[in-house]
Amino acid sequence: MSGTDRGERRAVVVGGGLAGVTAALELADAGVRVTLLEGRPRLGGLAFSFKRGDLTVDNGQHVYLRCCTAYRWFLDRVDGAALAPIQDRLDVPVLDVAHPGRPRLGRLRRSALPVPLHLAASLARYPHLSLAERVGVGRAALALRRLDPADPALDGLDFATWLGRQGQSPRTVEALWDLVGVATLNATADQCSLGLAAMVFKTGLLSENGASDIGWARVPLGELHDTLARKALDAAGVTTTLRARVTALSRTDEGGWRVDTEDGPLDADTVVLAVPQREAHGLLPEGALADPDRLLDIGTAPILNVHVVYDRKVLRQPFFAALGTPVQWVFDRTDSSGLTDGGQYLALSQSAAQEDIDEPVSVLRAKYLPELERLLPAARGAKVRDFFVTRERTATFAPTPGVGRLRPGTRTDTPGLYLAGAWTATGWPATMEGAVRSGLDAAHAALAALGRPREHPLQEAV
Repeated sequence: MSGTDRGERRAVVVGGGLAGVTAALELADAGVRVTLLEGRPRLGGLAFSFKRGDLTVDNGQHVYLRCCTAYRWFLDRVDGAALAPIQDRLDVPVLDVAHPGRPRLGRLRRSALPVPLHLAASLARYPHLSLAERVGVGRAALALRRLDPADPALDGLDFATWLGRQGQSPRTVEALWDLVGVATLNATADQCSLGLAAMVFKTGLLSENGASDIGWARVPLGELHDTLARKALDAAGVTTTLRARVTALSRTDEGGWRVDTEDGPLDADTVVLAVPQREAHGLLPEGALADPDRLLDIGTAPILNVHVVYDRKVLRQPFFAALGTPVQWVFDRTDSSGLTDGGQYLALSQSAAQEDIDEPVSVLRAKYLPELERLLPAARGAKVRDFFVTRERTATFAPTPGVGRLRPGTRTDTPGLYLAGAWTATGWPATMEGAVRSGLDAAHAALAALGRPREHPLQEAV
């Protein structure tokens, strides 16, 4: 086909998470007629919201960093940036309740100095490490800056082994490297590829002064990833069909694509498959990948979120991280949830949650409420109005050593079929940033093949 009108290039995007929505928007903006199919009754993938009584609850706490240029592009594209602002300057309260005597509060902050001096003052005063450990962190950070995250040799080594070689004590790993790494990688250092860890720490902490500043939604995630995303898709001319289950993909005799759904087939010139790796494996036509079973070797890792509603305010900070306790990160979600009666709603984000993911709610309640009382003295006299948990057993791909060789690129061996999802070879761990990047990459690969190349919105990825 050689025309230029909108109807002569048709794309089907399978999957309405961040990767699929991104791909659909970028294809539509290039003049392609796009149909987006999502099996759930909403968009947003695993970053979504639901109602619980009068509360609007996020299934899990999601944050991003200033260095997440793709996700920031996505927020701008759906007109949601103002609803998920970024800190003016990195500031993370870190409370250690295992310190002898009484809990000790430290902070990870950056200054206006250039990298790596921007974190030097904060590290020098960080009370959770000894002077020798703080000095050792500086040496390890300089060594980390010299690593190339794209080096395949780094993919086969675990982060903890490398940290040990740099003289990092178990306490340093717990109080600094895992404090950041578990939240961003969904794995402890011993279970994480050095390549992915190097990418996170180099990009987030050692690339530029403000790269690590934290942003998060001040509204329910569903408002960003479903409501605003759907509005943007509609405005771009995308046909979005929810509760649409795709059953098969196949090539047509004319070289196009047939997408079979439970409601009938669709024809397309190109297809973007933006679903989790196991679902993608089940839909890939024969010959699309040389070794499709490698997708099944990409493991998954769980995230547990513990939700507690108190009858009064017990936390003054918007969030904090914790040491010496099973609690990892605690966020105040009162305003975003719509709670207006003077109580406070806290969400505990528990990554790498293999130990807790299948525990009954009663067990988790008995475990975490006393820990919150240790961390927050004001909680000791507060009444718990509600306690519930949300579980994502396959929240992310597991960033284990060797995973890099398993992650496929966006192009398949079958013309016109592209892969998207945070599990593809983005160079990033399983984050909202990685998902959006994968959607952009898939869309631009498809556009190039369709003869409609388009300037990539990320400056570093032309």
